[in-house]
Amino acid sequence: MFLGPRALKEVIEGAELYPIRGLFNFKDFFPEIDSYYLGIHGDELGIPTGWKCMDGLYKVVPGELTIVTGVPNSGKSEWIDALLCNINNQCGWKFVLCSMENKVRDHARKLLEKHIKKPFFDARYGGSVERMSKDEFEEGKEWLNESFHLIRCEDDCLPSIDWVLNLAKAAVLRHGVRGLVIDPYNELDHQRPPNQTETEYVSQILTKIKRFAQHHSCHVWFVAHPRQLHNWTGAPPNMYDISGSAHFINKCDNGIVIHRNRDPDAGPVDVVQVCMKKVRNKVIGQIGDAFLTYDRITGEYKEADEAIVAKVVKQ
Repeated sequence: MFLGPRALKEVIEGAELYPIRGLFNFKDFFPEIDSYYLGIHGDELGIPTGWKCMDGLYKVVPGELTIVTGVPNSGKSEWIDALLCNINNQCGWKFVLCSMENKVRDHARKLLEKHIKKPFFDARYGGSVERMSKDEFEEGKEWLNESFHLIRCEDDCLPSIDWVLNLAKAAVLRHGVRGLVIDPYNELDHQRPPNQTETEYVSQILTKIKRFAQHHSCHVWFVAHPRQLHNWTGAPPNMYDISGSAHFINKCDNGIVIHRNRDPDAGPVDVVQVCMKKVRNKVIGQIGDAFLTYDRITGEYKEADEAIVAKVVKQ
């Protein structure tokens, strides 16, 4: 009434629309997009794996889901452990591990051997390599405690995916964890409603994991075993061979098959083939294969020599 109808018209025309929950404009995310363009966080192009032969195929990006599969005894868990040690050494990332197939003491031994690069025991598998010293062991224990947190059931119950993700959320908020490992899928408690198919159930689980990863900027590695392979010829399995559902490859950001040579006539049996079967984000990788050698004494993975790779590929 004081300024007149023109002022009233200007106020109405310039008014912002009432916000609707869940509906946004791109400008609402301009600060995040600016940071992405300027590389403010330093991980926009992914975290290197520690193996040059792999970095052109796969890098680790916060907020993504990587599915890892492979036939039993191919070294899926060992490879993930080696990857975590490399990332921790480069960037200081902390991780939370839900590894249901490992005893805590055995998992600690594997991680310490990779970190210290010496065998845990003075046993036959160590050959002539000197066992880690008491001081190295004590230093390694401090590193373990600072770098890794564990999700474990304290009774004989199977963990549900909701239970795991709630504890992982607590680890992110309390300890600054940047990576979560769930190993493996078939050790989780799967109580799906009778009217829900396994395909629908798997889709629901993967959606929950992806939302957790994106919301908390936490990379998730999820290990899933392939179904029983009939008439298996020794070749690497496909992501569609994972037991349960094709959603494992459909919904993941990255799909990796870990495959170990078992035929001495085809090349050294310590050669591990890392097959990138899916990379959703072209910025951080592409489909292809990398070859590593596994050191049985320390559990380390190293880049394979070109001559070894040529022989394996030829076979």
